[in-house]
Amino acid sequence: MSFVTVSAPAVAAAAPEQIRARGKDDAAVASRTPAGVTVGHIVLILLALFSVFPVYWMFATALRAPENALDQTLLPWPLSFENFAYVWDTIPIGGMLLNTFVMSLILAVAQLFIALLAAYGFAVWSFAGRRALMFLFIGSWLVPFQVTMIPNYVLVSQLGLLGTVGGVIIPQLAGAFAVLLMVQHMRAFPRELLEAAELDGRSSWSTLWTVVVPNMKPALAALGIMAFISAWNEYLWPTLIMRQGDALIQVGVRSFLSAEGNNWGATMAAAGFACIPVLLIYIFLQRYVVDAFVRSGLK
Repeated sequence: MSFVTVSAPAVAAAAPEQIRARGKDDAAVASRTPAGVTVGHIVLILLALFSVFPVYWMFATALRAPENALDQTLLPWPLSFENFAYVWDTIPIGGMLLNTFVMSLILAVAQLFIALLAAYGFAVWSFAGRRALMFLFIGSWLVPFQVTMIPNYVLVSQLGLLGTVGGVIIPQLAGAFAVLLMVQHMRAFPRELLEAAELDGRSSWSTLWTVVVPNMKPALAALGIMAFISAWNEYLWPTLIMRQGDALIQVGVRSFLSAEGNNWGATMAAAGFACIPVLLIYIFLQRYVVDAFVRSGLK
């Protein structure tokens, strides 16, 4: 019979470090005085109000009657939906919203899929040139869009996709930022689970979809939300590609602004239509973003 013994000096040596770590935690908690917590909350509330106020003012202007569009009162009263009705009847806002939603959804799904496959290869596999290829991805992310804009435009023109939604989508199917973000989450994934799946006889493809993806739903949701919002807010590239101003909401709102001139109530209503889908998506899915950055995508 054999026994495993733990020497007393080892335990004694570990104890002071634990005591010091606990002392630091107690000091950090003690430093959070009620006054400090109150000041912190006040600062956060002021920053939140500062960030939300432009959006509020946009909707407040849109909800005023057309003759009161330049009023400076904080509360729009009486409420009027004439500006929203005018925009809905003047331009095909419903079709533009649908086209933009489909485009943003395709881009978000494509970037998620490509980033997931690339990140799995970078984080799990070992192959020659992995570090150099990773640096190339980082370098492509650092290159300004204005540098690649003309080559992408020439490519889309040669493919005959000018003036189509496909011409907006194809050059943005893969995103370096998405790959880098997923690599960081993938590197934090427990190697024990991957080794257990390998011992179980699963292939890399099966391991990715049955082991990795179910445990990275918050990270995937966060990346999907960011990719969707980025595609929705894109303005320069759709403006270059689309020849019709009523195809995508970004180009349509800009064309409406030029046509209406100083009709600020209607302009704010058109911008409000463009903001509503993104606001709803973030309101209902914001917890996935928090889970992704706090828990590194693992439950």
